[in-house]
Amino acid sequence: MNSRSILASMLLAASALMSSCIAAAAEINLYTTREPALIAPLLEAFTKSTGTKINTIFLKDGLAERVVSEGASSPADILMAVDAGNLVDLVDKSVTQPVESPVLNSAIPEQLRDPKGNWFALSMRARVLYAAKDIDISTFNYEELADPKWKGKVCIRSGQHPYNTALFADYIAHYGAEETEKWLTSVKANLARKAAGGDRDSAKDILGGICDIGIANSYYVGLMRSGKGGEEQVKWGDAIKVILPTFKNGGTQVNISGAAIAKHSPNKAEAVKLLEYLVSDEAQKIYAEANYEYPVKAGVAADPIIASFGELKIDSKPLSEIVSHRKQASELVDKVGFDN
Repeated sequence: MNSRSILASMLLAASALMSSCIAAAAEINLYTTREPALIAPLLEAFTKSTGTKINTIFLKDGLAERVVSEGASSPADILMAVDAGNLVDLVDKSVTQPVESPVLNSAIPEQLRDPKGNWFALSMRARVLYAAKDIDISTFNYEELADPKWKGKVCIRSGQHPYNTALFADYIAHYGAEETEKWLTSVKANLARKAAGGDRDSAKDILGGICDIGIANSYYVGLMRSGKGGEEQVKWGDAIKVILPTFKNGGTQVNISGAAIAKHSPNKAEAVKLLEYLVSDEAQKIYAEANYEYPVKAGVAADPIIASFGELKIDSKPLSEIVSHRKQASELVDKVGFDN
């Protein structure tokens, strides 16, 4: 072999080694307020498929503040959060960057992503009606919660909980603040007990005869009926039927888990690939099976427990618009003394 051939061989070997090192070095830094165990199956599947290492940093609180304090040197690539309001807060604190991805835009309904591409929904939960099985109703509108026929029969958690302020904000988006105040006043008058506890307490209290109906999140029914919440909660889940309520001029109110690309992401290309994977058929199926959440991508089946509720027609109001009414919704909760 002549010297030129030897040199060529060395260059090819060096190039291959460099490519191998680059591939091995591929990684993503994920900051998340979601419990790591809930998303672990998704991340493991992505790493197995791509070889990309994912470093998960769990932050129960202060996600935006952490990224702001790190500044331009922040290692964060993806910021993952529960509740659309938390994602909007990240945008408001200027710690995200817009992404233009045909994959994300085609998989995620328009009202479930930021108009400027700063955040994207990855899974959904619906705000549904829990009802005693002997109650003769098969359809329901959120407006009906104010009907006097339900006086002393409604259970719900604190009106200031994000799950409820999101629903009340959606009501404002449909009807305005004045009508929402009247509605909240009437709903409060129908409560069977103080607005408190958690969503699953509504099912427990329906079983106990304290109330006939309650408003709560869909995925809790999966947790109860599957036994993941314990044997006692199976009884709570089996004591209720679930109805997908809608606004009279809209659909069912949903909230999301979602993510954004961090403003100073050092591994943006890999991070975008992960978000695109999370809306793939494979990942959406994992979301549905692991967490009893609704897939955001059309055509992916929900878990059988969740699918048994019927077809979900999500409300057409954009989450970005609904979130803009959160503060006003919270103020109305206090004004009508909803939690008193």
